[in-house]
Amino acid sequence: MEEDNALLLNNLIDTVNEISAFSDYKCVFKRQCRDLSRKLKLLAPLFDELTETRGEISEETVKGLVFLREALESAKELLGMCSRGSKIFLVLQSEKVRNKFQELTVQFEHALNLVSYDRLDIPDELKEQIKLVHTQFGKAKERIEAHDLQLYEDLLFMYNQSNDVDTQVGLSILCEKLELMSIEQFKEESLAMDQMVASSGWDVEPNRDKMSLILKKFEDYVRAPKLNINILLRENCSCSNQAWANQSPKSPVVPDDFRCPISLELMKDPVIICTGQTYERACIKKWFEAGHASCPKTRQKLLSTIFTPNYALSSIIARWCEENGVEPPKRFGNSWPGRPTACSIEGVDIDALLSKLTTGNIEDQQAAAGELRLLAKNNSNNRMSIAEAGAIPLLVDLLSTPDTITQEHAITALLNLSICEDNKRTIMSSSSVPGILHVLKNGSMQARENAAATIFSLTILDEYKVTIGALGAIPLLVTLLGEGSPRGKKDSAAALFNLCIYQGNKVRAIRAGLVPLLMAVLKEPGREMVDEALAIVAMLASHSEGKVAMGSFETVPLFVELVRSGSPKSKENATAVLLHLCGGDQGCISEAWSLGVVDLLLDLAENGTERGKRKAEQLLQILGNPWEQHEEPEVRIEVPTEVQTLSIQLAVTDGVNDS
Repeated sequence: MEEDNALLLNNLIDTVNEISAFSDYKCVFKRQCRDLSRKLKLLAPLFDELTETRGEISEETVKGLVFLREALESAKELLGMCSRGSKIFLVLQSEKVRNKFQELTVQFEHALNLVSYDRLDIPDELKEQIKLVHTQFGKAKERIEAHDLQLYEDLLFMYNQSNDVDTQVGLSILCEKLELMSIEQFKEESLAMDQMVASSGWDVEPNRDKMSLILKKFEDYVRAPKLNINILLRENCSCSNQAWANQSPKSPVVPDDFRCPISLELMKDPVIICTGQTYERACIKKWFEAGHASCPKTRQKLLSTIFTPNYALSSIIARWCEENGVEPPKRFGNSWPGRPTACSIEGVDIDALLSKLTTGNIEDQQAAAGELRLLAKNNSNNRMSIAEAGAIPLLVDLLSTPDTITQEHAITALLNLSICEDNKRTIMSSSSVPGILHVLKNGSMQARENAAATIFSLTILDEYKVTIGALGAIPLLVTLLGEGSPRGKKDSAAALFNLCIYQGNKVRAIRAGLVPLLMAVLKEPGREMVDEALAIVAMLASHSEGKVAMGSFETVPLFVELVRSGSPKSKENATAVLLHLCGGDQGCISEAWSLGVVDLLLDLAENGTERGKRKAEQLLQILGNPWEQHEEPEVRIEVPTEVQTLSIQLAVTDGVNDS
């Protein structure tokens, strides 16, 4: 039976690892894929922990794990198709694919209902993590998303068009939406379609002819020289050719695609909402502020009111204006196309600052990044406005600049912007982590410290602990902990604490040499960072490799002394570490007895913090007589609230971190 359970757990781990290997999901269902993949990665530590536990797994939990295996296999198939499959097929089968996502949500929620994770012998923080994933699946099950038919209808409309010239503008828009803008991307789509036809996993045959014809139209469009967009727009104008001829050259009819669906005016600042529709920023903002929770055009219920600039359409509108002698929208004046509408913060023209970030002139970039850093320092409204103006991707680009001052301004500006939760998501979606890690490794000391603080700020959201840890942040933070200034050590310790809440990151931290560094911190004269170091040690001690790494140090005398003379927080964490060390280790139990730990624990159980009292009582239960044999106890890990909620000022640095 145990062998069967071990095989089941290994299958679960292997499947999650295969899912984690997927990347570059197709644009059609990218959000749904990332959301599902993120949740499934958070289940991996549970399977890892269960392979190491010596306790029995209940039949109900085994049944839940079997259901999880079936759901994971289905998820792997779906995510694999969304990663490697044809975008055109995904659109044509969008309703079926969407229903499959919904079915998987129900499957995972049901399976987790059967897994009695509250009764399993696993760390408390892992139970909280699984509970969070379970809750997210439950909420997603109750929230049924409306099916977005717009892209599907656009594709069918283009398929039914017989006049190739008439379809050119439609093809242009579809190519942008499907990210088929180059010969290379077209070849990838063609190959994906061929592979899907050859595969038996999805029934492609009913749509094969339709897909082939659509693909041929895309091929002709991608490979053919592009006609002048002005001619194409005239051909697709709602008025007749004669009516167009009667128009003044300086007063052309504005194409419908360039008009805001709300105001019907030429869009100056087009933005895309979550349904995929584009509106004038000011108009859709007023719509949201009026309390509407649906898309004005499709009437779909909105899952989010966040919108992003439609850079591609901005560029097309700018080109059309230039070719038709129409005065372009203000934001296209002398600045880069697609940038948000001109705005002013505290009398500063943000448009001008963003233009400077893209000039390539080091002095301009340095000055602009420095000013954005200061504007984002203390004002939450400024942070939101700067992010909405499109500054975050431009600041991310500057993280790799060779100019150290510009780099320092850019990372600190991102740090200050990251205080806002929505901005955290924008920063992560801008592929910022490699740039942040580049600064953490190669920047000036102040830039490295602010990069560590940025990681701390981003990892406040559980969903980013896995991503940032997997991309290599932990060894760089360990290095900074060893060689940074006092402030840099605190920032790196805070970031490491957040990352190590995720079980999979504990092994990375242990193997990066974190334990010896923390032990050195605990032995330093004055012990300035004892609370921070002990909080991390208490988490690492819950892992078998962490206990082994501590074996080469005189740990028991050190932690007994901390129980004796430390702060209330130090006492509770030192007791938590001893609880792990003494579990199943007669030598540690005897040594703790000889150092007088029992009297200290009795006092702590009466006068300590609430968590300290619980830990003291648990440790007293297993100490007993030092010459008796003891089974390893059930050890519960509790994340210290005070450390988990370290003041955000550690991450908001301009008041604290700026020299």
